[in-house]
Amino acid sequence: MAPEDIILRPVLTEKATDGIADKRYTFYVKRNANKTEIKIAIEKMFAVKVKSVNTVTQRGKLKRMGRNEGYTPVRKKAIVTLTEDSKAIEYFSALQ
Repeated sequence: MAPEDIILRPVLTEKATDGIADKRYTFYVKRNANKTEIKIAIEKMFAVKVKSVNTVTQRGKLKRMGRNEGYTPVRKKAIVTLTEDSKAIEYFSALQ
């Protein structure tokens, strides 16, 4: 798989932006991607060195619209920590 297929989009929440100073970035990734594939994809896309990858699978929440109910999609997040000697990802530099 290409790196663009594994990394879907960055997570731009308040908690995710707090980690940018510590070189910790959060991305939504494909649900079937493992930590090794995520690490290789981040290193290829942004030319950085990855120290560790933590993943979290978020279950869908039950939502109701009148008498109809359904679930929001299940998503997988990857929290990527870069090494100290690695450069920062330029995409997130404007958010600090």
